[in-house]
Amino acid sequence: MRTSNPALNEQIFDAVPYYGDKAMTVSGAINKTAMLLLLAVITGSWAWHKTSLDPASAAPWVMVGAIGGFIMALVTIFKKDWSAVTAPIYAILEGLALGAISAIFEAKYKGIVVMAVFLTFGVLACMLIAYRSGIIRPTQRFMAGVASATGAIALYYIISLVLGAFGVNAPLIHSSTPMGILFSVVVVVIAALNLVLDFHMIEQGASQGAPKYMEWYCAFGLMVTLVWLYLEILRLLAKLQGRNR
Repeated sequence: MRTSNPALNEQIFDAVPYYGDKAMTVSGAINKTAMLLLLAVITGSWAWHKTSLDPASAAPWVMVGAIGGFIMALVTIFKKDWSAVTAPIYAILEGLALGAISAIFEAKYKGIVVMAVFLTFGVLACMLIAYRSGIIRPTQRFMAGVASATGAIALYYIISLVLGAFGVNAPLIHSSTPMGILFSVVVVVIAALNLVLDFHMIEQGASQGAPKYMEWYCAFGLMVTLVWLYLEILRLLAKLQGRNR
């Protein structure tokens, strides 16, 4: 089985070190996901408070949070048995970035952040229900399709970053045209489908008796998808509101 989330794939439970821990459980992974979300909310609220009155001051927090979060994500992926420490640090740093980014969007589009938060958790709940009820089944073909789509999106974003370094704006990502909005809708859908794959991998880890610390690692993997989903929903809402102005 395969998931396109680089933090959660079919190989993460192979050859992970054991330290006499009890086996991970689904409920344990859910509880730790809630802890990571709480940490992100706390630091995000702090960054929001610091930057909401002056959105121009948000850039340093975005940089610190995004770069620091990326580094901690890499450490977590390569040192899974450190995840009980690195995953909370990742959540704290991502909270700083998300809080500052949210302040920037809120300054331009009032009420957009609350809407994005509710939609993110609404999508999370819907995907969990769809997965648990069997409406969406993570078959091999389904997972391969989501993985391919996610890879294509990631490649397009990388190309846009390279073009941006030369002063060229890639179409679709920031455009409020119908095609730009459609692109964001597609990205949000793909991000949401990644949640289904993440749920499946968490259950697989529990069924295989993965060590207890993998609860933290799986919670981290789910957080990666949720951060992506929130940012894409925020971008989509901004495009829709920008088009209505």
